[in-house]
Amino acid sequence: MQLATVIGHATATIKHPSFHGWRFVLVQPLNAKRQPEADPLIAVDKLGSGPGQTVLLNSDGIGAREYIGDPKTPGRWFVIGIVDELDE
Repeated sequence: MQLATVIGHATATIKHPSFHGWRFVLVQPLNAKRQPEADPLIAVDKLGSGPGQTVLLNSDGIGAREYIGDPKTPGRWFVIGIVDELDE
């Protein structure tokens, strides 16, 4: 699991059939100090997260296939939670 900040959304006119009807968000992974880490990535999101929100991501391949509902999806990262509050 990985904390990340939503920095935008992505659209695709041509995509894998398993992604039809899904929403994509562009997220910036965060390190333990909640600072940006690594390159931004695209995650599948069914929770409706928006720019500026902190989300919890999962990159489990089997979990992504179950989340999306397709055993052949190329999806890897997906949003599993929106963080309400962070303890400082």
